[in-house]
Amino acid sequence: MVITSRTSVKMNSMVTTPEYLERVYAGTLGKIIGVYLGRPFEGWDFQRIEAELGEIHYYVHDRLGLPLVVTDDDLAGTFTFIRALPDYDCDPDLTPAQVGQTWLNYLIENRTVLWWGGMGNSTEHTAYLRLKRGYTAPSSGSMEVNGRLVSEQIGAQIFIDGWAMICPGDPERAADFARRAARVSHDGEAVNAACVLAAMEAHAFVETRIDSLIEMGLAQIPAGSTIYRAIQDVREWHAADGDWRKTRQRIFEKYGVGEYSGVCHVVPNHALITNALLYGEGDFQTSLMIVNTSGQDTDCNSGNLGCLLGIRSGLEQFRGPVDWRGPVADRLFISSADGGRAITDAVQETVHLVNIARSLAGAERYHPKAGARFHFELPGSVQGFSVDRQCSRSAGLENVEGYSVLGKRSLAIHYTQNERGCIRVSTPTFIPPEAIDMPGYNMDACPSLYLGQQVKMGVLADPNNRETVAVCAYLQSYGPQDELVFSEGPTCVLGPGDFREITWKLPADLPQPVAFIGLEIRPVGLQPGTVYLDSLTWDGSPEVALTRPSHGGRMWERAWVHGVDRLITHFPEAMRIVQNEGTGLLIQGCREWENYRVEACLTPHLWASGGIAARVQGMKRYYALQLRREGKIELVKAYDGLKVLVDRPYAWEPEQAYCLALEVNGSRITGWVNDQMIFEFEDHEHPLENGAAAFVCEEGCLSARELAIKPLR
Repeated sequence: MVITSRTSVKMNSMVTTPEYLERVYAGTLGKIIGVYLGRPFEGWDFQRIEAELGEIHYYVHDRLGLPLVVTDDDLAGTFTFIRALPDYDCDPDLTPAQVGQTWLNYLIENRTVLWWGGMGNSTEHTAYLRLKRGYTAPSSGSMEVNGRLVSEQIGAQIFIDGWAMICPGDPERAADFARRAARVSHDGEAVNAACVLAAMEAHAFVETRIDSLIEMGLAQIPAGSTIYRAIQDVREWHAADGDWRKTRQRIFEKYGVGEYSGVCHVVPNHALITNALLYGEGDFQTSLMIVNTSGQDTDCNSGNLGCLLGIRSGLEQFRGPVDWRGPVADRLFISSADGGRAITDAVQETVHLVNIARSLAGAERYHPKAGARFHFELPGSVQGFSVDRQCSRSAGLENVEGYSVLGKRSLAIHYTQNERGCIRVSTPTFIPPEAIDMPGYNMDACPSLYLGQQVKMGVLADPNNRETVAVCAYLQSYGPQDELVFSEGPTCVLGPGDFREITWKLPADLPQPVAFIGLEIRPVGLQPGTVYLDSLTWDGSPEVALTRPSHGGRMWERAWVHGVDRLITHFPEAMRIVQNEGTGLLIQGCREWENYRVEACLTPHLWASGGIAARVQGMKRYYALQLRREGKIELVKAYDGLKVLVDRPYAWEPEQAYCLALEVNGSRITGWVNDQMIFEFEDHEHPLENGAAAFVCEEGCLSARELAIKPLR
């Protein structure tokens, strides 16, 4: 792809503006809200929805006994596959093959991101199996390999929003990126549909007229294609009918599932999006009501349309009598092999997208409040924070402008004295209790906060407070029986208008895994007041031993990303790891970890190779120190294939324990066995700069007591 200087200037001038930042946030929120709205009745037809639910004007999860915030392939795929760009240095000439490698890196078969419906049934699972068996994208998604029916299902369309949001005002480029990404798994009309929506969303940054958006989308695909014809038919029917139900019926008479079959064909669903866009006339609630009440793949259609409308009108789209944002509170789960990013939110994902766009445009990255994880700089954002109602019945949260020392906005915590004498607000850092047994898609996740790291929290007391107030950092961890255990951190006392930064290095004797981080407010009297959370973040390498606890509980095991066939925990060893074929990883940690040491004493039972890994960035990117069956030890790098950096003979015996240590410090990788340094290597060719830790096992079985991660001394 050739990018002209005019395109570069256009993108550079837009991606650094506050308006662009807020429009990406609105698009991300629109995607999340749309998916959560349509997910509870996904796959229902129009007749069943009208009979059992009526028109869908608002969330209905509670009527069906389901949670609102859930794992979902529409969201996980959208915000995972776009990582191909930063993983390949934001190269504008990103290839389908590189996006395919991104699939292999972040997907764990039958566990993460996708609906794993099997070969020939799930288009995405079929494409994954092709990639796994050596096909290169776009062959992996082609109809020559997979047939027309499989290759033209809906998946390519549902994953395209990220590609559009990094190309504001540049629909041709958005469609081009979407086409490359779509062809990993799809072909034909599925790719056309993805290109249309990507172009419309990118154009929506600079154009609000619905007809102009549609025309721009149509300009990206062949005029003789089925998607082109379906869109034009819906436009004609809309002009003639004046009733969305009548046009919906026409869609299913001409483009219904009888004509376009399979698990979920793209053509009828794309036509339903067009129908809702036209009749909704840009109104968020009306448009989503139409597309959801129409049935079929409701979460997919609603998510795409919600994103488009969010981009088009910005955050104003969500203001009004209907509270779309409050119940969601920015919350988002992304189950992938990058488990430390599973517990995320709309703001964090917005910043990731904006920084991809800035990198493509050659602009400086956006680091609000010195790169704080929770910064609240986007209007209305709460980033997953909520009030603990068991402790505080009357407190409230509000994003406000003008009460920040570090930026422009903060999270206001309004309180009155209550019977318990404290107010607690927190955000999850790991799977919250209500999501432990979530229905539907699997949730692989690691905590994002670990013992040994240093928490930094900026807090400000309102100048109009009439009394001093104590503010205490705290966390909640899962205990031996998976109960939440409260741990108190440092406390500061704030007078009216005072600002303090609380720092807390988490001690190694606290319970783990850490589930929530927050602050407790303790008013000294009976007067109401407000404390502003300006920012919250943490950094540094952890100091933690990851092992099976002595008594019960299962959340310690849920804290691992299970990229191995089996983790057995009822043997005398704490962990026995089994991999039947290929190479598996049992991963824990975060992408932000940089320089640290990982240690484990392993007992090989039967394996082709096994060991420990550092700077793990998924299933296909890591450094590993491992023993091989052939009687040698090696330092390897996984990066689009496996490369042996250095090796040497090493006599080892099955059923004997070997204590391995792997240290990563800048470009230097050092390995030890039984306290003897074996390797020291400098990696200057595409070095992996950060990532989690893991056990590695190739075709065999190993056991271990713990995996220890330590800061460098």
